[in-house]
Amino acid sequence: MQSSPFSRHAQQVFTVARSQPGEPGSDSSIARSWLRCLEDYHLDPALAQAPAVLEQGHLQQTRERLGRVLEIAGGEMHSLHQQLSGAGHAVLLTDAQGIILNCITAPSEQRVFEGAGLWLGADWSEAREGTNGIGTCVVERQALIIHRDEHFRGRHTGLTCSASPVFDPYGELLAVLDVSSARRDVSRQSQFHTMALVNLSAKLIESSYFLRQFEHLWLLRLHVQAESVGLFSEGLLALDGDGRICALNQSAMNLLGGTRAGLLGQPVQQVFACHPDELFARATGDGGAAWPLRTLSGRQMFASLRGQPRKTLFAVPAAPAPQPVQPPRWCLLDPALKEDLRRAVRVFDRDVPLLLRGETGCGKEAFAQAVHQASDRQGKPFVAINCASIPENLIESELFGYRGGSFTGARKEGMRGKLLQADGGTLMLDEIGDMPLALQTRLLRVLEERQVVPIGGEPQQVDVRIVSATHRDLLERVEQGSFREDLYYRLNGLEVNLPPVRERSDKAQLLELLLQQEAGEQVVALDPAARAALLAFPWPGNVRQMRTVLRTLLALADGPSIGLAELPALIMRSAAPAASPACGLDDAERSALLVALEQHRWHMTEVAAQLQISRNTLYRKLRKHGIARRH
Repeated sequence: MQSSPFSRHAQQVFTVARSQPGEPGSDSSIARSWLRCLEDYHLDPALAQAPAVLEQGHLQQTRERLGRVLEIAGGEMHSLHQQLSGAGHAVLLTDAQGIILNCITAPSEQRVFEGAGLWLGADWSEAREGTNGIGTCVVERQALIIHRDEHFRGRHTGLTCSASPVFDPYGELLAVLDVSSARRDVSRQSQFHTMALVNLSAKLIESSYFLRQFEHLWLLRLHVQAESVGLFSEGLLALDGDGRICALNQSAMNLLGGTRAGLLGQPVQQVFACHPDELFARATGDGGAAWPLRTLSGRQMFASLRGQPRKTLFAVPAAPAPQPVQPPRWCLLDPALKEDLRRAVRVFDRDVPLLLRGETGCGKEAFAQAVHQASDRQGKPFVAINCASIPENLIESELFGYRGGSFTGARKEGMRGKLLQADGGTLMLDEIGDMPLALQTRLLRVLEERQVVPIGGEPQQVDVRIVSATHRDLLERVEQGSFREDLYYRLNGLEVNLPPVRERSDKAQLLELLLQQEAGEQVVALDPAARAALLAFPWPGNVRQMRTVLRTLLALADGPSIGLAELPALIMRSAAPAASPACGLDDAERSALLVALEQHRWHMTEVAAQLQISRNTLYRKLRKHGIARRH
């Protein structure tokens, strides 16, 4: 007969798993696991038997097969055990099936953890041991905490586990890193710090394994910040001699905005705005200092390339060329936008947070920068972080930073998180709707107490003003339980709804500004018909799409002007849907004229100004195409 505590726990499992699938705790992955244990594995939560252990020969074969992983992980596991002050913690590494391959504990506590079933060779798969940090991490493929009664088996409810997956360069699960504690005074809340350290260590093991696996290939390291190239949040791409992508990590996919299947095998020129020879010419034996590298979509990054440099016919400057005089950074001539900016600056100067709403690509970051520059914080730091582009298990370290020596490979002086980098200035939280719930709680505490606690560090005062941005309906996410209501009202001091490009009255000036910014020293103008067609296009991708189209047109331009025929087919179809091959240009010009006339309600001076032609030329074109206003 089973002991009473085990029986009571079993009853809780049956009740919660079958009648309240949204529980237990705050983690739906636990409820899913409990259901799997009951319905798929047919496990008994009251069963008190110890975990199965692999026989020695089989365990040795598994350890040899993963020898490189164990070698890389060993030092990181010892460092992690020291960071956790050692006492009361076991640091474990398993294979992708949940078999324990290495265990770091204090010698005096070894017997305690072995009594809990944490032996070398023990099988902690979910199918054998039910819900637990290791086994459930293997199934869910995400970092998670399993605290005491959240375990499926009553036998394991004395443990608290924080586990993080380690993936290979192809996205397959390689191992699981876990920290388990048998102490009874460990709360679930206290495990967030432990979980952050486990995530960082797992990421470092992952990156080190990637680097070792592709020592024979060129290795491209990426980040949106030059100083972060070489750190745990960097993107990694392995390139072959032809400049094709052979492997990449999750951070690279997040930075590039693509999938592994879509990026593998692609030549670098299909991803970055550079030729492979130009890229390989920058290679050095150790990667060297980071240099700017722009993606084809226009995103600015910084990169270093490890490998043997190649000679190239392409000119690769040893130092950046002097920059020409830059055009203005923003176009906010739309009267409604002007008024929004005026109101936003007034409340921002009173330390009222802003919440920017609008479609993806409509210029939320540009508006935030304009507010910052027009406020009393002009000249102070403006720091932006995209909550959707950073893996969930790295957002905490990016936002709050970490203490020096918190993990192997960390900077000795530590890293100032985004909040401290923005001290005295402005922090923009883009895609705030995608911030994990646990970090929402910490962010709210920072906003209330004006203190930041870096991972492994002490509280530090911070003076920062917040601008949040999202294309989501945050109130809807509040109702769904994925966004804290108190944080929503804390961030929403003034809500500004930014219009899409198609609704802006300053669209012509915006097009001209983007053309200047992208052209730089290149002297290229748009033909009137091409300009009218671009202005008539609805731009579903907003400013980001407009900038990308203009960059492409400038790259392909052979002369001093860009004509209608050079526009992308999508824009041509929108501007002149009825054009035939025989008279496509004339019909397109006629259609562009009609669009401009309707847009300005036949005000000839405004139409001529938009098309950058004289009124006489406009009237001549109207007569040519037989266009007359109907009364």
